[in-house]
Parts: sequence; C-alpha cells; structure tokens
Amino acid sequence: MRRAAAAALLAGACLLVPPTAASAAERGPVGWASTNGGTTGGAGGTTRTVHTRAELKDALANDGDPTAPKVIRVVGDINGPEADDGSLLGEQDYAPGYDLGKYMSCFGPDGTTWSDTRYDYCKQQRQLRQSGSTKEKAQIQLTVPSNTTLVGVGDDARLLGVFLTVNTGTNIVVRNLHLEAPVDHFTSWSPDDGAQGNWNARFDAMTVITGKNIWVDHCTFTDGRYPDREAPLGFHGEHVQRHDGLLDIEDGSDFITVSDSRFDDHDKALLIGSGDGRGERDRGHLKVTFVRNLFTDIVQRGPRVRFGQVHVVNNVYRGRAADTLYALGAGLESAIYSERNVFAYPQGEPSLAVANYGGEHFRDTGSWFNGRPARLDAVASGLGLTAEVGWDPADAYAYRPLTSASAVEHYVLRHAGAADPVRGNLPDDHR
Repeated sequence: MRRAAAAALLAGACLLVPPTAASAAERGPVGWASTNGGTTGGAGGTTRTVHTRAELKDALANDGDPTAPKVIRVVGDINGPEADDGSLLGEQDYAPGYDLGKYMSCFGPDGTTWSDTRYDYCKQQRQLRQSGSTKEKAQIQLTVPSNTTLVGVGDDARLLGVFLTVNTGTNIVVRNLHLEAPVDHFTSWSPDDGAQGNWNARFDAMTVITGKNIWVDHCTFTDGRYPDREAPLGFHGEHVQRHDGLLDIEDGSDFITVSDSRFDDHDKALLIGSGDGRGERDRGHLKVTFVRNLFTDIVQRGPRVRFGQVHVVNNVYRGRAADTLYALGAGLESAIYSERNVFAYPQGEPSLAVANYGGEHFRDTGSWFNGRPARLDAVASGLGLTAEVGWDPADAYAYRPLTSASAVEHYVLRHAGAADPVRGNLPDDHR
C-alpha cells in the first residue's frame, strides 16, 4: 500500500505541501476527503449569491431540488437570529418571561437539585427554557444538503450565530467563511455532570451528523463577540457556558478533511464521536484529517476523538499553559495518528499535548513542543496509550508533510483561516 501511495503521489495526487497557492482548490482536498470517490461539492452546478439568512435558506433548498449540484456564494454578514423583517431575535423573543436567575434559583443555592415547587415560578421557567431552546434551534439552524459548495466571497463573509449542520449530506465543501458560534440563550445546568456540575449548551458553529465526503477549508471558527468569559456568573462563581463546540463530527460521519482553518478562543473546540455508547454507529467510521490548521487559546478538544481513525498533521497549537487542559484527547477505541505538529505553550509541559479519556492507542511522529522534540509517544505511554494505532495514513491516501517546525509555523500562521491574506488555495471565483 505504501508503494501504491507513493506511485499516486508521483502521478500528481494531492500533496500536503502546497506548491502554489492557486492550485490547491483545483486539486481538491488532502486526506480522508480525497478518498471514497473524492469531494467536489457543487462543482459544475448552478451558482447563487446570498446576502441574508432568508436568501441562504432559499439557496440551500435550491428550488425544491436540494441535492442537485450548486455553489452558494456568501457576501457579507448572515445572521442566524435574523427574522424575516430584518430584526435580530433574542432570548425574550424566543421565550418571553424566561429569566436565568430564576432558572438557577430552582436548583437551590448550591445548584444540586431542581424542584418544580421550590418557587411558584419554577415549573414555568423549566417549560420556558425548553420551548425557548426549541424555537431558537428552529431559527438559527441551517442544514447543508449534498453536492453543495458554500463559500465566502472576499475577506468579510461571516455566518454570525448560525447553527450550520450537515445531516446525512454527502459531497460538501465549506470554504472561506468566518463562523461565529451561536449563543445558547437557554443553556442547561446539569448538577451531576462532573464533580460540581456543568452548563451544557446546545449549539455548535458547525455539526456534521452522518455526513460523508466533507471538506472544510480556509474557515475561521470562534466565539467572536460573545466569549464565555464575558457571560453572566453561574454556580460556584463560574461563568455560564453559552457555547458548545466549534465543529463536531458525529454518528458515523466519514471521509472528512479540515484544512487551513483557524479555531480561536474557545473551550470545547472539536469533538469526533458523540458518546462512548454510540459504537454501533461510529465504529469503523469517523475517518477525519486535520491538516495545517491553527489552534489559538483553545482550552480542550483539538480534537477529542472516539472510535475514529484521525490524522492530525502539520497543525499549530498556541496558548497559555495555565488556561489549557489538553490539545489531543484519546477517547474510547480511538486511533489518533499525530504527525509533525507544533505545540507552543510557554511554561507548559508536553503533557498538555495529549490526554487519555478511555483510549488505548495514540501515535506521534516528529512533533515539537516549545521548539524541541515533543516525544509524545513517551507522554502517551505514561498515560497508558500504545503507539500501535492499527493504521497508517500513507496506506489510505498520498501526502507529504512539511518536515520542520519553522516550515509548519511559517505556512500555518500565514495561510490558516478565512480570507487567506495571499489568497492561497482560493480559486479566482471564490475570492
């Protein structure tokens, strides 16, 4: 298989090292999205340009033929909470009378036990939270169907508060977009989640559910204007968490590449596999490549993986050691193949790069931590993880990684994210 991969590489297959900026999109994705027939999105289909949520929703429906090939070009800001009259909806529009303080009081002062009868308004607040969440989801969720390219035009195309989803869709490309994660106005408190309880928000910036052949390229994911550190205080003096993930990939999704993108200023960034109990759906799937991405000030999940064969190659991780839990999380039956990644956490230790959440396998080749060889296999071994992951990316697809820390940093810091400053990897019609 290695010989076959090498032959394909010499024959002109996708390279991990980008030879020129303009040709990368024409060649298609590197990694898992290049397999299973490849990922072309809506190439060759109709093209529509959208400026509002309503226009984007109509374009995704594509005149009643949603899975026909199509390219949707996004111009400027599209707001998920934008009503048909152009106003922006908020908490009281979805659930008039809902009050976070009242909701919290129904758990008691220590936040441990909900009671409908603790106060005369508790049952109402519970019902308002549930109905408000349902209405917010219906407003902000936009689902991308099969055979679609969704691409930002210029350097200021943004999806603000949109819950972008793929639900059983195949052959989808999402490129050159800023995605600002939605604020969950009705995040729920779970007293039994963790030692002291946790807030659980509902909406990601993007979720892929049972999707196949997906390419996310040159996008920027962030909490944007509404970081959780500025949210109201909840139990135990901690801020209420109003964001879930930036990008979650779940329920048997497969053949996905996330390339040249940025993930900034967020807690739980990337989740591969939704739960330990979902093996009947996820086992044998969740094949994902993360290549040349920039992670800045991410607390955890860069990504956290269950079940999947995940290749993490030539990415850059930067942040404050004191604010970081881990970068790569090995969960149940996961097989992470880490390769030549750069970790920069001043005053931190290589143990920040890897965490074990019920996994058994993790392999790293040639990564660096604060400018020195990271030796992550030794770190992983100390966590009970073996380097025998059972697969090799070179047997699945052709690639050639950047091989020095300086080359990885130079390329990723210059090119990752939406609106690449030199328009690298963006063809003319996407600029």
